[in-house]
Amino acid sequence: MSNKAAVLFRVVAVAEALSWAGLLIGMFLKYVVELGEGGVPVLGAVHGAMFVVYLVVTLGVAKPLGWSAGTTVTALLASIPPLFTWWFETWALRRGKLDGPQHSQRGGTALFRQPVGA
Repeated sequence: MSNKAAVLFRVVAVAEALSWAGLLIGMFLKYVVELGEGGVPVLGAVHGAMFVVYLVVTLGVAKPLGWSAGTTVTALLASIPPLFTWWFETWALRRGKLDGPQHSQRGGTALFRQPVGA
């Protein structure tokens, strides 16, 4: 498995989820609290760009990471509901889709936590 591909995917997946969260907060401020635009135009553009980057990176890393068609489709579908790219990233790490056993024994590609068994 490609460690660089796994790190790239994980960073983009988390960034896409955070851009979703930012857009949701902006929309809450705009439509519920009614504080004006709430940054929605900028946050919307950022999220749109991250969405496209996530799709491109997912398609680009699927083969180096050895993902099946089902895993790849699940990763792509995870880009639609808010924060599901982060959920998919966590699921894929736990299932060894990002870090094989050889990577987990050497520290893996954990961004925010230690892999199981480390």
